[in-house]
Amino acid sequence: MADNGYEGAHGAEGGGLEFHPMDQFIVKPLFGGDAIHWYTPTNVTLWLFVAILAVTALMVLATSKRAVVPGRGQSIAEMAYGFVYKMVEDVTGKDGIVYFPYIMTLFMFILAANFLGLLPMAFTTTSHIAVTAVMGFGVFFAVTILGFVKNGASFLSLFWVEAAPLPLRPILALIELISYFVRPVSHSIRLAGNMMAGHAVLKVFAGFAQVAAIAPIAILGVVAIYGLELLVAFIQAYVFTILTCVYLKDALHPHH
Repeated sequence: MADNGYEGAHGAEGGGLEFHPMDQFIVKPLFGGDAIHWYTPTNVTLWLFVAILAVTALMVLATSKRAVVPGRGQSIAEMAYGFVYKMVEDVTGKDGIVYFPYIMTLFMFILAANFLGLLPMAFTTTSHIAVTAVMGFGVFFAVTILGFVKNGASFLSLFWVEAAPLPLRPILALIELISYFVRPVSHSIRLAGNMMAGHAVLKVFAGFAQVAAIAPIAILGVVAIYGLELLVAFIQAYVFTILTCVYLKDALHPHH
């Protein structure tokens, strides 16, 4: 299974250092072999499943007792629930609360996958565009269909900038239309790119940590970057979720 950047540099035959920071993102079958088909269990599917289990354990098992004085698990679950609920309400308004379960699921899954990817020997599923693109395009198609269902043809007013001078409106409409269809691409690439870049840097520093002369500096670098990656893991889940809320608001209120 691909690691998370904790393998060091490999000694080359000439005595130098050889880094393979991107090897940790290779998709591999769980049970050996080289061929990967659509039904082949891989390290990606394993850690996707682990992320689902982690979210289920936190949001279902940890809150099953509904204690008046919550324990750690219930407290974390309640804080996450309140955080996302307030985000949905503030961005989309009361009309968007009905879609809270979908947005909450996205946030918790991405957050769990990001944090699990920071474990030694884990696989960061959200570093793969194939995973993030499914979520990004899922949000895109969902809000687009919802926009037409809720507003009919008037949903197209989202692209018509009434505040602009009339001669500029067709040009701005074209720009708005292009930017709208770019949304799922930027939505998914932002998450995957940030997770991949951070983990690649972690592996480079971990490789230098095996060189005695610079090991102390490299180890400090690993610790600092790891702390930064913990923050990035949360921020990227937040950014993906709040952008989903913004897109949902456009679908519900295209005239605003």
